[in-house]
Amino acid sequence: MSLWMNGRRALMITMGAGAMLLGGAAIASAEPAPPPPPPNCTAADLAGVSAGVSAATSAYLFTHPDVNFFFTSLKGMPREEVRAKVIEYADLHPQVKAELQGIRQPMVDFRNRCGGPVPPAE
Repeated sequence: MSLWMNGRRALMITMGAGAMLLGGAAIASAEPAPPPPPPNCTAADLAGVSAGVSAATSAYLFTHPDVNFFFTSLKGMPREEVRAKVIEYADLHPQVKAELQGIRQPMVDFRNRCGGPVPPAE
């Protein structure tokens, strides 16, 4: 019986060592963890920047009724038609275009710093 126990113990030790070797090989071959995101690139940061841009856009539109009317009139139009009208409006009103680009600049900066697509400027 003692021989049987020694054989069983040897088998268990061998199996355990093999499992450790295989487990270690899997860990060693795994890709390294991705680097942490740049500072101030969390979901909370994105929400804060988005909220600031939204609030500034709202204030701008309320204080510029003609611009507010233009953007309000686009509701319900097909996306391509909206895009064409916004480009045309921006070309005809360069100051409005510059002011709106300034308002959304924090979002552009966030996306440039943190990665992700930057919506096209119109």
